[in-house]
Amino acid sequence: MKRVTKSILVAMAITSVMVVFAGCSRKSGTTAGSEKKTLTYSRSQGPYTVLFESGVKPILEAKGYTLKGYDYSDLALADDAVNGGDVDFNVEQHTAYAENYNKGNNGKLVPITPIPTVPASMFSSYYDSADAIKGLNKPKVAVPNDPANTARAYVLLQKIGWITLKDGVNLSTVTSEDIEANPYNIQFTEMKSLNIPQVQDDFDFVVITGSIVYNAGIDASTAIAKETVLPHLVLQVVVREENVDTQWAKDIVNAYHSAEFKKYLESTNYENGLFWIPEDYKFN
Repeated sequence: MKRVTKSILVAMAITSVMVVFAGCSRKSGTTAGSEKKTLTYSRSQGPYTVLFESGVKPILEAKGYTLKGYDYSDLALADDAVNGGDVDFNVEQHTAYAENYNKGNNGKLVPITPIPTVPASMFSSYYDSADAIKGLNKPKVAVPNDPANTARAYVLLQKIGWITLKDGVNLSTVTSEDIEANPYNIQFTEMKSLNIPQVQDDFDFVVITGSIVYNAGIDASTAIAKETVLPHLVLQVVVREENVDTQWAKDIVNAYHSAEFKKYLESTNYENGLFWIPEDYKFN
């Protein structure tokens, strides 16, 4: 009986030691996580993933990082991946979208740096100037139907003098109900952003968001008008709150603001005005 008891006590002691070491191992893994060299990110078919992979990824790889991209067809799913820890970051959204995601999903996403952004723009298959609207009878204009981009479209049209919005309206939530004056009797059609390039010929003018302009292969230099990119619409690198102060997150920020990245922007084929760079953007 004594021998059995002694054996049990020895086994318990060994188990306790193993638990302690396991706990230490997890703690060490957490520390290593802030200094890790393999990073994962969500990919999409758009200009921001291309910009990252072509201009920023090589800078990070030169610092010893290995980067793995995973494809997501929907930004909400990509955000789920970042929020849930399946990937470390993404580069496909603006501050307003991240904030809306957090509110609706109890999320912990945090933008850590602005990046070059493709503005929403207006195009036409028939006219090369916004002044052409003056000679049209009930011109037809297509705009995106998702809330954030609908607002961008109407704000753009106010910028060029086609409509007037109500005083004091929140520019990030503008709808057709906020139009105070429509002197040219524009007939608006709100539709899915992805479909607008396909039906451009059916309208006098269309407003297309930046990523759709890129994916549709539209020459950005042919835009009749471009939006003034408001602060909440500037694209961002986004990570989980717990990773904001990690070295790898800081290195991503530094890569976007580096002299190497600036040189890349200046030497690539983005001279047609696809990307807008924030006025206060600082290159090191």
